[in-house]
Amino acid sequence: MGSAAAVEVNHLSFSYRNRSGERQALKEVSFAVQKGQTFGLLGPNGSGKTTLFRTLSTFFPIQSGRIKILGTDLAENPQEVRKHIGVVFQSPALDKKLTVFENLKHQGHLYGLSGSTLRERIQNALERVGLADRARELASELSGGLQRRAELAKGLLHHPQLLLLDEPSTGLDPGARKDVWNYLKELKKEKGTTILLTTHWMEEAERCDHLAIMNEGTLVAEGTPKTLKNDIGGDVISIETDDPELLAQKIREKFGGDPRVVDGTLRIERPQGHQFIPQLVEAFPGLICSTTLGKPTLEDVFIHQTGHKFWKEAQS
Repeated sequence: MGSAAAVEVNHLSFSYRNRSGERQALKEVSFAVQKGQTFGLLGPNGSGKTTLFRTLSTFFPIQSGRIKILGTDLAENPQEVRKHIGVVFQSPALDKKLTVFENLKHQGHLYGLSGSTLRERIQNALERVGLADRARELASELSGGLQRRAELAKGLLHHPQLLLLDEPSTGLDPGARKDVWNYLKELKKEKGTTILLTTHWMEEAERCDHLAIMNEGTLVAEGTPKTLKNDIGGDVISIETDDPELLAQKIREKFGGDPRVVDGTLRIERPQGHQFIPQLVEAFPGLICSTTLGKPTLEDVFIHQTGHKFWKEAQS
């Protein structure tokens, strides 16, 4: 367990087989997560991030490629890996017929915890997620958001070195999301816990130290949120026009650059965008209906890398 990286993924590929044939969910994915980082896998539905998460959590076997977690080869010794990771899946895993306390107690038994040590850890975990006063309630009586908090408490009970979270904000209201993130921040600061999460929330991705952006099974960009946005190299100008392809061609001929048509809107990435917009309007007054200007966002990074919008892909 002496590796510098908490997670090392090398050339990981994964395919599903069904009646329609074979679908490749992951294609030669490689990245590393440093110890103590909060690392986010950002991508729309169908991007491969959930398949990747399930492989990292030992739920899926490795088909092709290699994963090392905390220095241990996942394929060779999954049992050793499981001792040191905490996993919170997107799908609920609470036993609804048991109380919150009983759910955590049985979770603790799986990791060899018992007696006063287990009771103290359950109390501490429930206090951390704001459920100490709900310990004796049946899991079925909790709201979706409170069940999500209980899931998080389960994943942290054995003090894992690596915490894996699949869409941690699922079912949480804004206040609960903020509380969870405050707790994760404290956990990283106090325990040095490495956190790897999947998300399709841009706001959540902004909170990560490092991001890997995924699309259709491939890793299309990687870096800090700030670095990824800076790589766009300027402001983002969006233009509404009746003929985006014609306007794009005319802009290329007169000003150069690489204007793109994305879902009927013309997008231009350019430094000092506020100075460029008047030039555009003056040059093509009859073609431009409206313009908007903004600093790059993570969705702009996704569009820059893939040529299509994040949310449209997610909905499809």
